[in-house]
Amino acid sequence: MTDTVTKAVRSRIMAAVRGKDTGPEMVVRRMVHGMGYRYRLHVRSLPGKPDLVFPRLRKIILVNGCFWHLHSCNRGGRRPQSHAAYWNAKLNRNRERDRLHRAALRRLGWKVLVVWECQTAAAKMGRLQSRLLRFLR
Repeated sequence: MTDTVTKAVRSRIMAAVRGKDTGPEMVVRRMVHGMGYRYRLHVRSLPGKPDLVFPRLRKIILVNGCFWHLHSCNRGGRRPQSHAAYWNAKLNRNRERDRLHRAALRRLGWKVLVVWECQTAAAKMGRLQSRLLRFLR
């Protein structure tokens, strides 16, 4: 199956996919900041440049997009139909890289919490806040 848009349009679409300051990440950052916690962002010296780092607590929060990191929800379970081999390999590499980064962080003595994009929906804010509070205590 061929792509339905031109190469230039596809390039613009893919360039718009953000790695930092995403909507779900901003939801978590605002919530944690509102709870009184302060953090560092995307620390380059740590494996995978984690999203939120709490150095004093030795804790890290990773905010993952469901599609890009193969979450088990509806959005994460969908795979592109065109160029399936490429996408399967790419998404599986993402998942494996995530696993390796989490393991490396734990070996370095960090506690890691993964927050999924679907967990940042407005209807789930109370559950997310209590989960973050439990983790950060």
